[in-house]
Amino acid sequence: MSFEKVSVVGLGYIGLPTAAVIASRGIEVIGIDVSEKAVNTINQGKVHIVEPDLDMVVQAAVNVGKLRATLTPEPAQAFMIAVPTPFKDGHKPDLSYIQSAAKAIAPVLEKGNLVILESTSPVGATEQLAEWLAEYRADLTFPQQVGEDADIQVAHCPERVLPGRVLEELVSNDRIIGGMTKRCSERATALYKTFVRGECITTNSRTAEMAKLTENSFRDVNIAFANELSVISDELKINVWELIALANRHPRVNILSPGPGVGGHCIAVDPWFIVDSAPESARMIRTAREINDGKPDYVIQQVSKAADEFKRPVIACLGLAFKADIDDLRESPALDITAKLADMNIGEILAVEPNIHELPPKLLDKAISLVSLKDALDKANVLVVLVDHKQFKAMTSADINSKVVVDTRGLFSNK
Repeated sequence: MSFEKVSVVGLGYIGLPTAAVIASRGIEVIGIDVSEKAVNTINQGKVHIVEPDLDMVVQAAVNVGKLRATLTPEPAQAFMIAVPTPFKDGHKPDLSYIQSAAKAIAPVLEKGNLVILESTSPVGATEQLAEWLAEYRADLTFPQQVGEDADIQVAHCPERVLPGRVLEELVSNDRIIGGMTKRCSERATALYKTFVRGECITTNSRTAEMAKLTENSFRDVNIAFANELSVISDELKINVWELIALANRHPRVNILSPGPGVGGHCIAVDPWFIVDSAPESARMIRTAREINDGKPDYVIQQVSKAADEFKRPVIACLGLAFKADIDDLRESPALDITAKLADMNIGEILAVEPNIHELPPKLLDKAISLVSLKDALDKANVLVVLVDHKQFKAMTSADINSKVVVDTRGLFSNK
């Protein structure tokens, strides 16, 4: 069975690029989102997020009538759910967005439909999704009820893309497809092969869920090692950037870069899903999370010491996003550091974020000014490099002359 109409639920950083890429293959795509602003923007052929080349792909898909957005789900042959999966107090997984998506699409499900959970989720979330769908549509059968002969096929296929390279990696990366049954995996694989050039590797839903969590937890542990090295190196008066570069010349060593912490919806969140599932056993994963979550406080201490060198400190925080050259502020340590510095009232706080045009809600009630990089360099006597945006990489030694620099990204390690 071919796919002529696909619905993507959640038109954010993963859902919109996925919808646009599928539409570019000539398949009709209906995007579903709760934001009327996002829906209206997309239907105008525009985008509401920053991702290279996404605007052109969306505009082309909308113009030829292969992509449209709506607030209300409609019938389709396949439904791909790409909604947030944050955690609640105590780092407990919050699956309420997945449940809301299940409740929204349940009325339009038809026999033979495929439902895929793309959201990065704790182990067992795909099974929970199927349970919710069965609750909302008792007239249909689901894999947990009758196995291979279910009316609705359900699978998990976690996204594995890098912000800033999403369109490229959606097509080129291998995909792990975990169906609740073999039939579920086969149907999901058929859909992904319409736009994925990488290999589609099948497994069960629980292993697919754990694979994505494992990938991000591995990187979190590696970054925690780098962040711990950066603190130790400061104590021993060693340039951590040179140290890591030298250590990485060993053919079997690959230490990632330290930073002000870890942000984004994946690496800063996913390891906690493993900890929640196996709290007594996930000792290293928990410790890595605690090290990375504690790094912003260390950076704030460094900034406070730098501010003490001036009678009237003017502190410019360079970057608010969680990584370079995007506008994504989710779980961003840079954002948290900037907010806490303002709360400490240790000086005037300037924020520089080239990818946004207004301060995010978290900073609106604080004494923070969003300024250009030029204005920050003119006014500030303390620079805090929190994100390695291309604009900041282009700065020269002359730009930082006579300023105290707290460089969490190593931009000036050799300048």
